[in-house]
Amino acid sequence: MKSALVTGANKGIGLEVVRELAKKGFFVYLGSRNLENGLSALEKLKSEGISNVEAFQLDVTIQESVDRARNVIGEKTPVLDVLINNAGISGDFEQSALETTAGEYQKVYDTNVFGAVRVTQAFIDLLEKSHEPRIVNVSTSMASLSLAADISNNNYPKRYVVYQSSKSALNMYTVNLAFELRDTPFKVNAVCPGWTQTDFTGHQGTSTPEEAARRIIKYALIDQDGPTGKFFSEEYFPEPANCPW
Repeated sequence: MKSALVTGANKGIGLEVVRELAKKGFFVYLGSRNLENGLSALEKLKSEGISNVEAFQLDVTIQESVDRARNVIGEKTPVLDVLINNAGISGDFEQSALETTAGEYQKVYDTNVFGAVRVTQAFIDLLEKSHEPRIVNVSTSMASLSLAADISNNNYPKRYVVYQSSKSALNMYTVNLAFELRDTPFKVNAVCPGWTQTDFTGHQGTSTPEEAARRIIKYALIDQDGPTGKFFSEEYFPEPANCPW
């Protein structure tokens, strides 16, 4: 049985990714910053007949928590096949390039960027033992520099400078990680799940959690001929070649 780790997975898109991966036969490790929330999510899955999931405490902003999770999972399995860096926060609303403090940047980057770095580096040894290791970093179309550069486009959000820039940094990390792993079986991609109806968006949006999860899982299941080092936002750009960074 293949195994997967999903961070920030006690609710929303993360929980749906766990659910769908488990249904596809993966044993899924459900990472939750708050263990009680993770255990509640686990009970919900069990009530649906899904038993191939285990919840554990994982705060991606704390190195000791990440290392502890790595040790716990390493005692249970010698191989990890899929890592989905889903944990993320938006920061305060509204965000201003002139007024938002560096402290707010640090808070958001600590989860959205440094958290992904911590988890990836901690679990890379288990992933290297997989025949088809996959890493998916959950990003957003709002991180696109190409789209944001059109400052005359009032339909493109420009009030989330901290969140957007953190995801742009995550995209760059994705490219560099894929480059370093280019001569290995790894596939590393960044995926926008779409504007999804969850707590994160105040339950607004054009995509359901199920649709969002499918977009993410697609790139966790690609074969050896699949892409690596790319950014996909299928809700807005159905053709990957036209998906701007």
